[in-house]
Amino acid sequence: MTTFIDTSGLLALGNPDDANHGNAARAWVGLMQRSDTLVTSNYVVLETVALLQRRYGIGAVRRLRDDILPVLEVEWIDREAHATAMSAVIAGGRQGPSLVDCTSFEVMQRRKTSYALAFDRHFAERGYTLPECDGSP
Repeated sequence: MTTFIDTSGLLALGNPDDANHGNAARAWVGLMQRSDTLVTSNYVVLETVALLQRRYGIGAVRRLRDDILPVLEVEWIDREAHATAMSAVIAGGRQGPSLVDCTSFEVMQRRKTSYALAFDRHFAERGYTLPECDGSP
């Protein structure tokens, strides 16, 4: 099974004070035990690094780089996916999903996966399967 890893999942996983940390940690253990294919995008990595650096410091960025990124397949957003996502952002308006979220949806569609380690309401609104308390996505 392929699971998409979102910024919200990465932030919850790395921050014990995050309200979703317990669910993220249980889901991560389940993903590791099942040897799922874990995919993210370079846009998610960029967004996550920026947030970690600003909120928690360079040590958090280093932990992401050393402990999490090595087990993820990072898909690079191409021109076509970026343009499609930009159109979706404009169509979604002010309250719609972000550009990073829209590129994530493009990656998930291309990878034909409906599973995400995400705690972002836009993923749920799209009908993606998100972590449960039992640790399964």
